[in-house]
Amino acid sequence: MNTQGKVFKYPDNVDTDVIIPARYLNTPDAKELAQHCMEDIDKNFVKEVKDGDVIVAGWNFGCGSSREHAPLVIKTCGTGCVIAKSFARIFYRNAINIGLPILECVEAAEEIQVGDEVKVDFDTGKISNLTSGKEYMAQPFPPFIQNIIKAGGLLASLKGESKNE
Repeated sequence: MNTQGKVFKYPDNVDTDVIIPARYLNTPDAKELAQHCMEDIDKNFVKEVKDGDVIVAGWNFGCGSSREHAPLVIKTCGTGCVIAKSFARIFYRNAINIGLPILECVEAAEEIQVGDEVKVDFDTGKISNLTSGKEYMAQPFPPFIQNIIKAGGLLASLKGESKNE
């Protein structure tokens, strides 16, 4: 599994209220929610993000409220991956549960710049900055978690497994 796209870069401690402001959480429609993704930190994000684009961030990405909506709207916008120095634990788990690929890599998060073109190989953890030519290695998820993400999330993965029984 791979993704390739342009980088949107954010600082440390981007919380779930910035990713999807609580004022919009009165709809269950993920596409409607995604129209407001990152708007309190980057008003142009939803206008500019394209399928496969990559969010790069600092420490503790996704801190704050334990809402599953945060990784859901990032995925629904078409974002192919989030690379950060670290993730808040509840965001980390929620990202896996909804099938949003994430990687922790301090060096990549520090060096990759806004607008760079990045390619990510989730099977190996290899992050290639096509703009600078540098490569980074993140720890890939074990195969069982990669399968959850490839299936589109935990529930989709479980439904797929039950079909094989």
